[in-house]
Amino acid sequence: MRALLVLSAFAWISQAVGSAADWPQGAGASGDFAVSEPAPVTWSVARDEHIAWKITLPETGQNTPLISNGRVYFSTLKPVEADSELGQDLIAWCCDAKTGKVLWQRAIPGKYPLRLSGCFSDSSSPPATCDGKRVVSVNTSGTVAAFDLEGNPLWSREMLTAGRTLPFLHDGKVVLTRQIYPPDPDGNFPHKYAESPKERWTQLHALDLETGADAWTSDCGVNMGCAILPQKLEDGRAVAVVGRGGGHGPPEKPDGISLVDLADGSTIWTLPLENFMATMSYRIRDGIVPIFHEGEHLWVNAESGEIERRVSFLDDVTVRLWIGGHRVTRTESIPDPGKHRMITQTSNLLAGKWHYFRSYTRPWLGRVDLDSGAVEYLELPLQLARETGQEDAYQWFIEPKDKKDPQLKDQAIVPNSMKNSRGFVVMGDKRSRGNGWGHVAAATPSVAGDNLYVPVQNGTVYVIDWDAETLDESAIVAINDLGPAGEAYTRASFSFANGKAFAHTIRDLICIGD
Repeated sequence: MRALLVLSAFAWISQAVGSAADWPQGAGASGDFAVSEPAPVTWSVARDEHIAWKITLPETGQNTPLISNGRVYFSTLKPVEADSELGQDLIAWCCDAKTGKVLWQRAIPGKYPLRLSGCFSDSSSPPATCDGKRVVSVNTSGTVAAFDLEGNPLWSREMLTAGRTLPFLHDGKVVLTRQIYPPDPDGNFPHKYAESPKERWTQLHALDLETGADAWTSDCGVNMGCAILPQKLEDGRAVAVVGRGGGHGPPEKPDGISLVDLADGSTIWTLPLENFMATMSYRIRDGIVPIFHEGEHLWVNAESGEIERRVSFLDDVTVRLWIGGHRVTRTESIPDPGKHRMITQTSNLLAGKWHYFRSYTRPWLGRVDLDSGAVEYLELPLQLARETGQEDAYQWFIEPKDKKDPQLKDQAIVPNSMKNSRGFVVMGDKRSRGNGWGHVAAATPSVAGDNLYVPVQNGTVYVIDWDAETLDESAIVAINDLGPAGEAYTRASFSFANGKAFAHTIRDLICIGD
């Protein structure tokens, strides 16, 4: 039955949203964070090498740049005039994709302040969507707004959304993760809603693109940290896999995953998983939904929702380590960090037969072979620091003294200053100063051609040959920077269009390419 299930999402989604050369939604035209065309693999923002153009932004922002019909769409926070911890109002931007020239800006007010530059999200985190006629921008603090391509307002809705929602286009609708319960005045989400009834659940929600009217709401609940991607089954149904379970006492029950029909939001099946951490991206490959649960990688049948296979990705795994200036291959067992957190949140992505992810307790890029079940890890440097006229400086992991607390704490890196381009500190969570591994929500990797692009919170970007036979140092195509060490904080995934790569940091919008 598995052969009946999966069809490449590329054909049906890209036809619906425009040119395959565009990146019209957060996960790209195909809904899988991938384009087949190659993109630049080496660059340096710190040294101004292989940078087509760069816009210095007045304020922090987190969303992945959207590229459609020669234009770039993104948003930043409204500029502050002093060091600030909270923000709620956004500015939507439209720029020329070839030159970076600013074409228009529009205000999108918010209602509920959130922590600025949060290491999990902030008001600006959701990317926009564009169907070739209109752009829909999302302010997590309480507004969804649509504009035409010249920036004229079309409609606006007062609506809370999850900070990590990835709005996508389907059948004349924009689908996003709607939230009901608001943050506390300090911009944080409390545990007090843990036992809330279904009326208070976070759910997948569809809005009519033309009018902004409600189209449907999913029957099942959705965790606020899910990276939900559109899929299509061979029998013609458009679907999405959603998850429940995570930190901050989410009320949605039961913990686990569900398959949702995108025609009306109904639930096709549900797989309960006790203590599930739902904060990852979800896709279907060859009739299988591959997910991480506690210390195991699960193969879930996309037709029935039953677990077909499970493999530990913590016990007796192959690791290519960096020890004393040399590479060494060892078999290791990774310490359990507790609280059911095993991967850096939303750091996973399917590329071919490989399920890539980042470890929670070490700066290790991992992958699972979906055919054989083999697990491999490759240690990466925590940070790349570059200065003009100086050799590249890499900061490597230091083994923690306390083996019971193996998270990536107190590592010797240049911490993120969290200053905007005007010198103000714009940060509501001190963890944003960190290296970007462990207890953060990572930018989901992207694929361009043969390479996987893995941006990390500290502005270091790893370019990996995703189909390398062995995950060792030969798979590292390049390691690049998004600015001087400590000044290039980012939570945005890379986007690609017409042979260029686009990145968004606390200070800049960057077009990479010659």
